[in-house]
Amino acid sequence: MTTWMIRTDAPGDGPRLAVKDAIDVAGLPTTAGSAAVAALARPAERDAAAVASARAAGARIVGKTNLTEFCLGSDGLNPWSGTPVNPLDPSRIPGGSSSGSAVAVAAGEADVAFGTDTGGSVRVPAACCGIAAQGPDVAAVVLGMRLLEPGFAPVPYERDRPIARLRPQGVRPEIDAAVDDAVRRVAALADVRSEEFDEAGMANGAIVGHEAWEADGRYLDRPDLVSERMRHRLPLLRSIARKYYPWAREVQRALRAELDAILERHAAIALPVLPTVAPEPDDDLQGDLPLTRLTGPVNVAGLPAFALPVPLPGSHLPASVQLIGPAGGEERLCGLAAAIEAALRRDG
Repeated sequence: MTTWMIRTDAPGDGPRLAVKDAIDVAGLPTTAGSAAVAALARPAERDAAAVASARAAGARIVGKTNLTEFCLGSDGLNPWSGTPVNPLDPSRIPGGSSSGSAVAVAAGEADVAFGTDTGGSVRVPAACCGIAAQGPDVAAVVLGMRLLEPGFAPVPYERDRPIARLRPQGVRPEIDAAVDDAVRRVAALADVRSEEFDEAGMANGAIVGHEAWEADGRYLDRPDLVSERMRHRLPLLRSIARKYYPWAREVQRALRAELDAILERHAAIALPVLPTVAPEPDDDLQGDLPLTRLTGPVNVAGLPAFALPVPLPGSHLPASVQLIGPAGGEERLCGLAAAIEAALRRDG
């Protein structure tokens, strides 16, 4: 049962909500997918704010989901708690770090799930498991859209505005083609360039590395409770952060200004979530890092993004389009994603 860290049986008939085990649920411990954290964990005294709001809206908490250790891994693999099985293809990774949250929804064990996303940790597993996911901007939390907020209504897409198309290098041609085909069903595409986007992937690593070391570096004092991957990765992230953190903040400011300027002229920015379909597991200690190359820059910019599965001809696995919107534009992104989804269903 590697999808779940803890199952609960909440009464009621509201939507079933799964919560990543990095988010507090009253009465349950929070382990962050780590044996070292679990050894010290105590039941949470109260719900995290997002969980409390979801309960107030009628959601039923059905459990806390598995994740990668310390939330540091985009493949979803966890040698301590196990790895959730991708429902689309058990030979492929589920994506991470919110692996169990994506699998729970994709497998029909939850109606909606909460995750965390500092570099793609919601969007990457959604892409791997073929579900939709919303990553809000740094000032917002989206509570499951219609399922958790009955009054939520996506803002209809303005069809007279084009969608900007970023084309980072290294994306497989069939993935790019699938993204283009899906978006063109509802809008004209206008190719744009970003001078900062590629560098922002490294910048995100420096920012995440700084925060990860501050939060988790102390657990290396118990190396017997930390996996080999994290014993290697945490010091590496620390060294990257020490060298590049000031530069990363400069890239952050430049990228945000660049993307804001693009979004003034376009309804959204579109690009893939992943450069390929969900890959098979890689035993390399750093083999999962390229998975966030297209998602991490969005976190650097602090903008909302939506991941939506789109058909990939000739494959049993989907591609996933990433839609980036302006700050505070979650409702409009949902409207655009809903329009694309409806067009795909209509056209078969």
